Amino acid sequence: MLHVLFVCTGNTCRSPMAKAIYEKRSTEYGISSIFSSCALGFLSNENVSPNAVLVCNEIGIDIAYHKPRPLRERDIMITDIFVVMSEYHAQTLMELGIPKEKIYILGGGIPDPYGSDLVTYRRCRKTIEQSIDEFCRIVKQKIDNGSLKVNPNDQSYLS
Repeated sequence: MLHVLFVCTGNTCRSPMAKAIYEKRSTEYGISSIFSSCALGFLSNENVSPNAVLVCNEIGIDIAYHKPRPLRERDIMITDIFVVMSEYHAQTLMELGIPKEKIYILGGGIPDPYGSDLVTYRRCRKTIEQSIDEFCRIVKQKIDNGSLKVNPNDQSYLS
């Protein structure tokens, strides 16, 4: 089964929104996958951003339950596609030994809305929505034509 990991700096805004939107959209595209999100940067004791929760609720997605977590060694072993929010995140993963072919920069880069107003979060969510649709189309095409190498295990990210 396809393992997709959404990665940003703090795992409080962009990656939880992207993961939740992907969860909904991947089903619509008929993509069977296991997915999660994590942080590359500093992890504080913060929960998901309240503005991220609000703008996701506006489109019928609940991310209030999300708890930020760091990238783990196990994530690196089971992930087929690392969906990152910036070139910096891609470079950091490559420095950890992850092949460039396994990294996808969502929308060419998603600006961090952390600490911003609702208008900025809505703009970010809209960009993520459009970018997730593009990502799903690419993944579906690669699955259909057999060009996507998928990890054969069905391990959960939560195990």
